[in-house]
Amino acid sequence: MEEEGPEYGKPDFVLLDQVTMEEFMENLKLRFEKGRIYTYIGEVLVSVNPYQELPLYGPEAIMQYQGRELYERPPHLYAVANAAYKAMKRRSRDTCIVISGESGAGKTEASKYIMQYIAAVTNPSQRAEVERVKEVLLRSTCVLEAFGNARTNRNHNSSRFGKYMDINFDFKGDPIGGHIHSYLLEKSRVLKQHVGERNFHSFYQLLQGSDDKVLQELHLERNPALYNFTRQGAGLSASDSDEKNHQAVTQAMRVIGFSPEEVGSVHRILAAILHLGNIEFVETEAEGPENGGLAVAKEMLVDHVAALTATPRDLVLRSLLARTVASGGRDLIEKGHTTAEACYARDACAKAVYQRLFEWVVDRINSIMEARGRDPRRDGKDTVIGVLDIYGFEVFPVNSFEQFCINYCNEKLQQLFIQLILKQEQEEYQREGITWQSIEYFNNAAIVELVERPHRGILAVLDEACSSAGPITDRIFLQTLDTHHRHHPHYTSRQLCPTDKTMEFGRDFRIKHYAGDVTYSVEGFIDKNRDFLFQDFKRLLYNSMDPTLRAMWPDGQQDITEVTKRPLTAGTLFKNSMVALVENLASKEPYYVRCIKPNEDKVAGKLDEGHCRHQVSYLGLLENVRVRRAGFASRQPYPRFLLRYKMTCEYTWPNHLLGSDRAAVSALLEQHGLQGDVAFGHSKLFIRSAQTLVALEQSRARLIPIIVLLLQKAWRGTLARWRCRRLRAIYTIMGWFRRCKVRAHLSELQRRFQAARQPPLYGRDLTWPPAPAGLRQDWGCQRAWARDYLSSASDNPTASGLFAQRLKSLREKDGFGAVLFSSHVRKVNRFRKSRDRALLLTDRHLYKLEPGRQYRVMRAVPLQAVTGVSVTSGRDQLVVLHARGQDDLVVCLHRTQPELDNRVGELVGVLAAHCQGEGQALEVRVSDCIPLSQHGARRLVSVEPKPEQPAPDFRCSHNAFTLLWPSP
Repeated sequence: MEEEGPEYGKPDFVLLDQVTMEEFMENLKLRFEKGRIYTYIGEVLVSVNPYQELPLYGPEAIMQYQGRELYERPPHLYAVANAAYKAMKRRSRDTCIVISGESGAGKTEASKYIMQYIAAVTNPSQRAEVERVKEVLLRSTCVLEAFGNARTNRNHNSSRFGKYMDINFDFKGDPIGGHIHSYLLEKSRVLKQHVGERNFHSFYQLLQGSDDKVLQELHLERNPALYNFTRQGAGLSASDSDEKNHQAVTQAMRVIGFSPEEVGSVHRILAAILHLGNIEFVETEAEGPENGGLAVAKEMLVDHVAALTATPRDLVLRSLLARTVASGGRDLIEKGHTTAEACYARDACAKAVYQRLFEWVVDRINSIMEARGRDPRRDGKDTVIGVLDIYGFEVFPVNSFEQFCINYCNEKLQQLFIQLILKQEQEEYQREGITWQSIEYFNNAAIVELVERPHRGILAVLDEACSSAGPITDRIFLQTLDTHHRHHPHYTSRQLCPTDKTMEFGRDFRIKHYAGDVTYSVEGFIDKNRDFLFQDFKRLLYNSMDPTLRAMWPDGQQDITEVTKRPLTAGTLFKNSMVALVENLASKEPYYVRCIKPNEDKVAGKLDEGHCRHQVSYLGLLENVRVRRAGFASRQPYPRFLLRYKMTCEYTWPNHLLGSDRAAVSALLEQHGLQGDVAFGHSKLFIRSAQTLVALEQSRARLIPIIVLLLQKAWRGTLARWRCRRLRAIYTIMGWFRRCKVRAHLSELQRRFQAARQPPLYGRDLTWPPAPAGLRQDWGCQRAWARDYLSSASDNPTASGLFAQRLKSLREKDGFGAVLFSSHVRKVNRFRKSRDRALLLTDRHLYKLEPGRQYRVMRAVPLQAVTGVSVTSGRDQLVVLHARGQDDLVVCLHRTQPELDNRVGELVGVLAAHCQGEGQALEVRVSDCIPLSQHGARRLVSVEPKPEQPAPDFRCSHNAFTLLWPSP
C-alpha cells in the first residue's frame, strides 16, 4: 500500500484549514475520487462505501498495519482494529469498535474486515482451541447474514438486526471465546416487504439452494412466487447467488458445530413458516365451539406444518382457528377466532417462530464460542474487544415502530459518542496538565429523555396504552402523547401544528432528532409493542417431538391457568437492552467507524454531495471535528514527535544530546519559529492549528528523499565492503590452498626423481605424477609459438602485406632487432570506449596500431617502461600491460586462427624471457579481478563468461570494465 501525498487531500479532517461543510465535503470528495475511502477525525475513522472491490485488503495490507501506530500508515480499518487490539493487549483494557451509518453504508463489510484483521494477527503458535474459536468467529458472520439480512431498496445485503460481538482474549492476546448480542430483529419483514425488497435471505437460499429431494421432503417447490411470504421478492436477487450462499451457510453451520439434525430442523422450521404464510381462512355456515365458524381453505397446508414441526395435526388446526382462555379458577374456555383474529394469530405465530429461530441460532453459536474452563486465578484476567454493527438512522416515506426504535438507538449511541469524546478530551487535558476549556456541542439528552422518561416518555405512554383495558387505539395513544408533550421543543404533531400539512391528523407525530426531523405513523404501534402471541402456539411448539424446536419455546411449559406477571413489551425490552449496551460500551475504551453511503444507486465511483451532506450532518462529523480542534488539532507523545520530525532540526538529528525529549522538541520548534502555537504537556506535545502540523510535514517531506539517498549510499557501501572482504578472504584461502597443492606436487616430484641420475635407466622407468589443477592450465605451451601472427597469411590473410610494410618502416625508424609478438586485439580506454586494434611487441617498443589505417601507430611505449603484466586464471585472452608513467593498456587477444586460440601464455612467456635476458624486472600477476590505473583513476577489470556472445567485447560501468567472453 502506497503512502499518501498532498494530491490525495487531508488524511485527517482535523487538518482542514477551515471547519466548514464545504471544506469537509471537498476533502471527502477528493479522497473518494482518488480511491481513498478512509479518512480520520482524530482517532475516529470515516469510511465511504466504494461499491466495488479495492486492493486495500489481504495479508500484505495486514502486515503493513500490524504493530504500527495509528498515524504511521494511511487511514484504514486495519489501523483502527490494530489500535483497539494493541490497547487491549498492552494495557489490559477492554476496548470496543462502534460501527455506525445508514443502511448500505458498508457497516457489515467493515465488521468483516475488522474480524479478518484480528484473526490474522492472533495465535502465532497455532493452538488448536484458539484456531477453533477464530474459525467460529469468522464463519458466524455468514450464518447470521443468512438469517438476519435481507435485500432492501437501499442495500442488497442489509442487516435487519443490530449485532454486538464480544471477543474474549487471554493474557497473550489470543481469542479464546466470544459472545453475540442481537437487537430488534425486524421480524415484520417475514410477513410483508416494500416493493423492490425481499424477505430474509434464508428463505430464498432454502428454495434455490436445496436439492430436489430435500425440497420434496419439505413439501416445497423451488419458485418463491408460490409463497405469500416470498412472493414480493421472487424476481429479485441478493448481492450473490442464493444457491451458492445456501451451500456456504450450510457448510459454515457444520464447521461451527451445528449437528446435521440441527441443520435439518432449521430447514424444516423455515419450510413450516412458508407453508404457514399460505394458509387462508374461509367462513363456514356451520357454527360451533370446535371451529368458530372458520375453516382452513387448504387443509393440506396444515398437514405440512404439522409434519415439519413434529406436532399433532389436530392441535395445529385448533391453534389456528381458536384459542383457549382461563375463565377463573381452573375452568377453560375455547374461543373461536374471527377471520381477522385468525389471520393475526397466524401472522403472529410466523413472526414469533422466525424470531425464536434466529435467537436460537445466535444462542447456539454463543454456546460453541464461549470460553471453556477459564479460571482467572490460573489463566490470568481475560480482556475483551467488542464490535458493534448496528442499524443506522432511518428515514422512510412511512416510518413505523421499527424506525422509532432504531432512531432511538442512534440517539443513545450519539449521546454516548459525544460524551465519550468530550470525556476523553477532558481526561487527557487534565492528565497532561493542560487547561480545559468548555466546548459547546449539541446535547441530545432532551430527545433521549423524550423517549425513555418514566411515566411520561413515549415508551412509557405506549406501555400504558398496551396494558389498559378496553379498546385503546393508536389514535388514542397519539392524543395522550400530544397531551404530555405539547410544549416539548423536539415533539410536534398535526394536532399541535394544524398548519403543517405534511402530517395527517390522528396518525402522525414528529420528533426533531439530532440527525433531522422524522415523521412517525402511529398505526400498528400498539400491536407491535404488545407483540402478543396466544399461549396455545407456545404450548403447541413446546410439545413438539423435534428437540431443536422444543428448545426454542421454554415458556410453553407454563400451565394456562397459572397466574404470571405481564410480559415486558417489545419497546421496553429494546430500551432495557439499549441501556445495558450503552453501559457496556461506556465501560470500554471506544474506537469509532462512521460509514457513509455515497449514493442511493449503489453505483461505484459516484458521490452524491447532497446525500453525503445529510449523512455528515446527522452523524455529527463536523461537530466531532470541532470538538477535536476546540483546544488542539493534534497531540503526540514527545518520543513519537521526535521520531517523525527530528530530521528537520540540526539539534535533534540524528539523535539529540539535550536533557530530555521535551527539551529536544522545544529546540526543534524554536528553530522553525512555531513555539507560540503549541502547549507542552507532561508527556505529549499539543499543537493548536493544523497549519503548524502542515508546515512540519512539508519540511519533513523535503528532507526525506535526501535521507533516503544517504541511507541507500551507506547501506550500499556496507554491502560492497562485506562483498569485498568476503572476496579477499576467498582469494586468500584459494591462494594458500594452491600453494599447498603446488608444494605437495613439487615435493612428490623431488621424491620420485631423486634416482633419475642413477644408471642404468636414468629415470626412464619413472612416471610423472598428475599435476594439481592449478598447474594443469593450458598456457599454449603444447603448440609451436609463431610469435608474429600479423605477418602470417593464415592468421591475417587480408592485411599481412600491409603489416609487413608497416613493420619495415618501423624497423628503419626505431631500429629494433626482433619481433617478440604481434596479434589483433580488442581494447578499452579510459573513456569507456572499446575498439579493434593491433598489438606489436618488439625488443625495443610496445606498439598499439590501428588496422583500419594501414596499421598506423597510435601509441608507442618503450619496453624499458613496461613494469608488469596481469592475466586471469581462465581461458579468456585478457591482458593488462602496466607501464611506468603511462596508462595501463587493457586488451583482449582475438581474431585468431583457430578461433579463441590461447596465446596469453605465449605473450607472457616471450615478454618474460626477454626481460629476464635484459635483466629487467617484470611482475606477472594472475587474478580474476585485475586492478588498473588510467589517467589517475583506479578501476577493476573482470571476465564474465557469456555463451551467446558472438565475439569478445567490453562492458563498461563507472569504475569497472567487464570482458564478455564467448565461452563454449
